[in-house]
Amino acid sequence: MNAMTLDSSTAGDMIAQRRYLALWFPFLPIDRLRIARPELWGSPGDGPAVVVEPVRGAMRLATLDADALALGLTPGMTLADARAREPDLRVFDADSHADQDWLERLCDGSARYTPLAALDSPFGLMLDISGCAHLWGGEEALAREAADRLERHGMRVRHALAGTAEGAHALCRFPVGAAADEDAALRRLPVEALRLEEEESAVALRRAGLRTVGDLAARPAAVLAARFGEEAVDALHALLGLGRRPLAPRRPRPAIRIERRFAEPMGSTAFALKTLTDMAAEAGERLGERGQGGRRFEVVFFRSDGLAFPLRVETSLPVRDAPAIMRLVQERIEALSDPLDPGFGFDMLRLTVPQAEPMAPTQLALEGGEARREESVAALVDRLSIRAGRARIQRLHPGDSHIPEQAQLALPAVESRPPLNWPQRQEPGDPPMRPLHLFDPPQPIEVVAQVPDGPPHRFRWRRASHEVTRYEGPERIAPEWWTAKDGTLESESAGLTRDYYRVEDARGRRYWIFRNGLYGTEAVHPGWYIHGLFA
Repeated sequence: MNAMTLDSSTAGDMIAQRRYLALWFPFLPIDRLRIARPELWGSPGDGPAVVVEPVRGAMRLATLDADALALGLTPGMTLADARAREPDLRVFDADSHADQDWLERLCDGSARYTPLAALDSPFGLMLDISGCAHLWGGEEALAREAADRLERHGMRVRHALAGTAEGAHALCRFPVGAAADEDAALRRLPVEALRLEEEESAVALRRAGLRTVGDLAARPAAVLAARFGEEAVDALHALLGLGRRPLAPRRPRPAIRIERRFAEPMGSTAFALKTLTDMAAEAGERLGERGQGGRRFEVVFFRSDGLAFPLRVETSLPVRDAPAIMRLVQERIEALSDPLDPGFGFDMLRLTVPQAEPMAPTQLALEGGEARREESVAALVDRLSIRAGRARIQRLHPGDSHIPEQAQLALPAVESRPPLNWPQRQEPGDPPMRPLHLFDPPQPIEVVAQVPDGPPHRFRWRRASHEVTRYEGPERIAPEWWTAKDGTLESESAGLTRDYYRVEDARGRRYWIFRNGLYGTEAVHPGWYIHGLFA
């Protein structure tokens, strides 16, 4: 073999290391509408259907069904031209977010075959089935079962097997017919299967007489790189297995994974939860053997019709107690907008612990003490976060900044952060240095001062005038020198020096106001802002 030329036997050895299954849904937007929105779809005989999207000021066809393709319509054609050819055309607006959500649900459902399932745009999935095919009777049996399950429920799908993710992707989208072996099929693929970023690259390859992957593989790699760029060589190596691009699964490999498969679909949600309780107890035992506790638990209910219902719960402290885990799962189920519907039955349950942390045994004080009180508060936070929403229950954390609005952060209470020390409290009896209430962002005010860089004498806020009777300050807060200004109030406030005053008006109300910028050096006319209110 030439040192820079690909050889079929070497490529075949490389391909045999791992196995990939590609699933492609060429009509996904249309199939999604037919399944999820039957009231919009109408009857099957209403005419060909297309999905359109705006492109360069015109509505163009994005996805077409088989009937529209049979009439000679093509993607990219304007809607006006398509309607001129077929007046009875059914037109639907593209919804990329709904299509992506649908594809992610299909990816979650494909986790029944392998834990390494990834999105493969556009409208495709990539499954690493290495070490999983024997559970289904072989690669072909697994691929056929996956395709049949999807087709039974209305999703038209193509599939292909290969030793590389790129090869499976290409064989799925560019059928080459019967071939002697996998390597021969890959070499018969057109150069468009390389998925080069520049569209002109494939045109340049064809003009040079290189029409198939085999034509490129027969040329020295150095010559290809010099003429067509290293991207073409990298794509060729990845396709034939001489260079590997790692697969990025949608769900990372969890620390603990427990599954239960049922010979007959289980139509009772109560029985599914009872089975899940046993699985949670097993997960707790495994965590205990490792000296760990789970911070996040994910449960997936796989229905026999191919749909998957994932549930996720998160805890503020490491947990491995099965009743505590199940209480959170019950809360999550009760908080669902749509009830957990078994449909024709669940045929598999999966419990994973994607995040675990060390959990050492603790000695309780007399009658529980502080440890029990901390656990009770954490359990309450977990239940409220699940019921009201993860971002609704927040906890204040000290921030590493002397800028007032950045000195503390409001973060979800279930998140764990490294402990930081709050500033020391003032001596009892001293007036507070900081107000209890801060405005975010600070609110602008109009100030009258005796001298331009002096204390405020009168200010106007919310169309009301306030006479300043007493003041204290200024307290100068310098900017963070690494913060650049971009013209916004937030960056301007961070990039200019602030002089803060604690003032009291004639009615006895106290405010915390500041002048933003040093007069004459940082700003010609510094602005004034009210930042907080004292009790």
